[in-house]
Amino acid sequence: MDARFTRMDHHDGISRYGASLLAAVAPYAQVTMLIHDERQLALLPELPWVKINSPLSPLELFVARHVNKLGADLVFCPMQTMGSWGRKYPLVLTLHDLIYYEHPAPPGFLPAPVRVLWRLYHKAYWPQRVLLNRADVVATISNTTLALMRKHRLTKRPIRIISNAPQGDRTPRDPSVPPEKSLAYMGSFMPYKNVETLIRGMAELPDFTLNLLSRITPARRAELEALVPSGANVVFHNGVTDAEYDELLLRTTALVTLSKAEGYGLPLVEAMALGTPVVVADTEIFQEVGGTAAHYVPADSPQAFAAAVRSLDHLDTWAQSSTASVAQAATFSWDASARELLAITEELRGAPAQLRSRLP
Repeated sequence: MDARFTRMDHHDGISRYGASLLAAVAPYAQVTMLIHDERQLALLPELPWVKINSPLSPLELFVARHVNKLGADLVFCPMQTMGSWGRKYPLVLTLHDLIYYEHPAPPGFLPAPVRVLWRLYHKAYWPQRVLLNRADVVATISNTTLALMRKHRLTKRPIRIISNAPQGDRTPRDPSVPPEKSLAYMGSFMPYKNVETLIRGMAELPDFTLNLLSRITPARRAELEALVPSGANVVFHNGVTDAEYDELLLRTTALVTLSKAEGYGLPLVEAMALGTPVVVADTEIFQEVGGTAAHYVPADSPQAFAAAVRSLDHLDTWAQSSTASVAQAATFSWDASARELLAITEELRGAPAQLRSRLP
């Protein structure tokens, strides 16, 4: 399993997805992790690993030379960019979303030359097709993305859902305990995330505090601070630990996001698993993840956002939403995703009897 997209210090979405799936598959199969920097091991499960080139290196074109030597029954990559020239193993590549075709600004952490290529890549669909058709099976994380992939005919290969999920072993909060008057936003500050509308909505919520949890550049922070309404309480945390994040989710009124595009929306399901209601944009992907438990509002309406938060100011309403959130989050699990990947392995290569006997 390709773990080279794991971050060094804290998980982003792709990093957490890969690490969580690794941990879920490990009880059922002999797993070897591919890394490119030993610092990645701090955020990965304790499993055998092999160090190879960075996925952003020109050597990626020839990565199969190293991977072939491992004799894998299957190679899974949580992205679609893994090199495949000369491979002698079944390969599953992953496409999480199509966000950057509609919102082409690349992630800021990428090197400048890669950001240029990123923009060019998302000008047309044919480069995506070339990448995905190199796989034996293509994975994605939601029915929403799967439908878009089929709409744009992105691959001739079978597409399977290996979904995101909340972290396990987390005890939900007591729905009878009133929450504090705060809100939490976890996500980047790229324009399509639409944090501006959250901030504007705080003009009607002067007794609430909006906690913006993710790391942010000084320039972007200055842009958003200029939008904070007079008398509103908006706190920029510039990054929090997993423990701090969970601690806030266990006391806040709601997790909020008005993002206009997502491949899944992991913060939603993480919050709901702890019994924290969510107020989100009324988009297809959030409808899929949030089900009937989430509170949906038009993405560009600060007034509707504020009204949805106000509805949770009533303890009975909040408690009902908390209970419904836990039930909805339980419909997703890493174990189910691990089983799906193992099923793909059996189909592509044929699992040995030793592996089959360990499957429940």
